[in-house]
Amino acid sequence: MAFSSSSLLRLDHIAGKGKGLVAAQSLKAGQVILRESPLIIYSSSPLISTSSPSSLFPYCDHCFRTLPTNTIPCPSCSYHHFCSHKCFSTAFNTFHSSLVCHALSHLKDSESLQQQPYERQVQARFVVAAYNLAIISPSGIHAFLSLHGTPDDTIVEAAKFLHSLISPLFPPSVNISVDLTAQLLAKDRINSFCLMNPYSPDGPQRSIKAYAIYPKASMFNHDCIPNACRFDYVDSADLDDEHNNTDMVIRMIQDLPEGREVCISYFRISRDYCTRKRILMDDYGFSCECDRCKIEANWPHDCQNYVEEYSDLPHVRFIAKYVCDRKNCNGTLAPKDDAHTNVLECNFCGNLKSDTA
Repeated sequence: MAFSSSSLLRLDHIAGKGKGLVAAQSLKAGQVILRESPLIIYSSSPLISTSSPSSLFPYCDHCFRTLPTNTIPCPSCSYHHFCSHKCFSTAFNTFHSSLVCHALSHLKDSESLQQQPYERQVQARFVVAAYNLAIISPSGIHAFLSLHGTPDDTIVEAAKFLHSLISPLFPPSVNISVDLTAQLLAKDRINSFCLMNPYSPDGPQRSIKAYAIYPKASMFNHDCIPNACRFDYVDSADLDDEHNNTDMVIRMIQDLPEGREVCISYFRISRDYCTRKRILMDDYGFSCECDRCKIEANWPHDCQNYVEEYSDLPHVRFIAKYVCDRKNCNGTLAPKDDAHTNVLECNFCGNLKSDTA
């Protein structure tokens, strides 16, 4: 994945990790180092449901904001809704083209898909989005295929089913084989990011409303004590016309000298060692060897009060400072911007907190 000569980041080889992103110049806490629009974005909702889609998944099918009272339905189907004429017009030329609309409408009535589990229905949404990308942006599908991810037997079986179901809905010129479909599914599994429902202090844990592919952001490696973190502003009303609310924003948590690797956490950093180990192996196929994991591997599994018991450790001090303490949150805090590093913003609930450390 190419970064421009003026970029704050460069792609480099990282010992023991392969490719990763390093600072091309000194970076400051609070500095936005990457803002990227999604290459592919698709809903996490099942394709087939007996309930009203607007009541189960009340999001605009383009920007994924919560739908207003008066929605703009797709004129070609009754299943997809948009928050404005602008969103529908943009979607019609990108993620909800006439081909996508036709394919999703057909799949909604598919008896063979109806017999498949929830996961397969969501994968069908992705395959439709990927086939559409191959038509509207050959360079985009090439960038996507350059990402990490190798099919396993489960992915190959899913690809066989989905390709036979979906490829007839697209023109022959798309020319995507079963093998290529498996490659697409494998890369989606490793590289997709979640767009989440709004935070609620008294509600359930935030659920996933959509999945998106950000090719450049996918190049960040994981660390259990990251020096940068990801923000999205899907439900924000404060964005200017220059940026999309589905853009991903990567912001520095701490200062970083030139040449050092920039890492994010693939999940909330408050998770315990055993949970982190399981998620990284099951979802990403690797074991973390960071300093925090080496220390916590020797802790008792029932150690719940490590902040007090091990408060002298650097990573425990980091967690105490940069994990949001709002009810039902545990998001990651980062300076609001590089000019006001004494104000921390949570990437999960959006809360602002004064840094009194």
